[in-house]
Amino acid sequence: MVAAPQELPGTPEYVRRLRYAWRVCSVTSLGLVLIGISGSTLNVALPEVVRHFRADAFAATWILLSFLLVNTATLVFFGRVADLLGRREVYLAGFALFTVASLLAGLSPNVGLLIAMRAVQAVGAAMILANGTVLITDAFPPDRLSQGMGVYIGTLSVAQLAGPTLGGLIAETAGWQWIFWINVPAGLIALVWGGLTLRRTPRGRREPVDAVGNLIVFALLSAALMALSEAGSRGPSSPVVIVGGLVAVALVPVLVLVERRASHPVLDLRVFGERVLAMANLASFCNAVARASLILLAALYFQAARGDDALAAALAVLPVPIGMALASPLAGALGRRVAPYWLSVGGSLFSSAGLLVLLLSTDPATPYWILAAGLFVCGCGSGTFLTGNTTQVMSALPAGSLGVVNGFRLMIMNVGIVLSVALTLSVLSGSVAPAVRPLVYQGTLSRLSPVALDQLMTGFQRTYAVLFGVALLGAFLAAMASTPDIRRSRPKE
Repeated sequence: MVAAPQELPGTPEYVRRLRYAWRVCSVTSLGLVLIGISGSTLNVALPEVVRHFRADAFAATWILLSFLLVNTATLVFFGRVADLLGRREVYLAGFALFTVASLLAGLSPNVGLLIAMRAVQAVGAAMILANGTVLITDAFPPDRLSQGMGVYIGTLSVAQLAGPTLGGLIAETAGWQWIFWINVPAGLIALVWGGLTLRRTPRGRREPVDAVGNLIVFALLSAALMALSEAGSRGPSSPVVIVGGLVAVALVPVLVLVERRASHPVLDLRVFGERVLAMANLASFCNAVARASLILLAALYFQAARGDDALAAALAVLPVPIGMALASPLAGALGRRVAPYWLSVGGSLFSSAGLLVLLLSTDPATPYWILAAGLFVCGCGSGTFLTGNTTQVMSALPAGSLGVVNGFRLMIMNVGIVLSVALTLSVLSGSVAPAVRPLVYQGTLSRLSPVALDQLMTGFQRTYAVLFGVALLGAFLAAMASTPDIRRSRPKE
């Protein structure tokens, strides 16, 4: 939308709108911090959780994947629900559900219930994520949108900055339960502040929810993740891997056919009708695949390869969120003078460069400063790309479809995150002998023979090589998301 004449910069209406916009940003940022800390603490503390439950490699993988799968499969659904019932109501309900699920996760007596509570957490997180970016886009004047988006995404960097250290500290001192219970007071604060701050929004028309499309998406992702997660431990010729892969492939044309005929599809394929939006969303997907598992991968490296404890590993991976925390607001401020397109392309290239450094430096004897430099560059690239890409996509959307299309954008990105984690763990664990694969997740592999350690180093090299290749593809797609004059995109009326 474009600011109305009475909302021109400097007018009282404009000032009031901007003040409210920053309050909205504080609420949505709390949501992103809550979810970001929850994920980053568990990435570092995963070995502690796995050791407590004596979980095998499959269960260890699904402690992470259950959240990502359910969150991804419900994002577009809650984007639609929020358009119908009101973004404020759905957003606050998400806070409440996430907080309760976090409390119950810490009380889990076995790994199965923990995985189930992670799935419930994912539903609450989907209700939050499907609305945060839309609330900001609606609240900010167009000329300040990139600034607000930079601060919003920068809070994720702050969460990822605090999360690893917090996760390592909690795992070493308070116990794994507090990895989840730390969310409870934060969730209550966010719920109260959101209730006091957010204004009610008009509800949209009551339109049918694409239940069939949602179920197909969930089934497709489940089959793909099952195949990927088991490929590393059972091998690509395993019946589980083959059947899962075939089911996933077979469901793709079914999904396309159903969505083309649906009156209100969960995946609006018309989004790909405009080249800029199509390329920008595909670039976001590749960037997510390349960056999402980086902290998890690096934390496992420092614990499994170098023998660090959880706290030491948490401190070692800090250059990633530090880079994001510095780059996101700087990119947001720069976005007032530079087209989001250039931020997106530049961020993609930075991420690729950082992954190349890590690929060439996986030996356990590599000086830490080299690894830190690679991690920092990756973080800077991610923060810059996310700010530019999000601004570029959201500014080009019609106001009436913000909820659904933003849900679609987040879903595409989350599919990349899901596949990143599954692919990373599969390639990494597939490089070591089957008998010692659980030790990779427990962070104790370095205590075994040099042969096992050499196998693990090969796994890290292969994993970084895959992520580097995907990052380069993302940079190419980001470069393709250009307009003839490369002008700064403006939100449509």
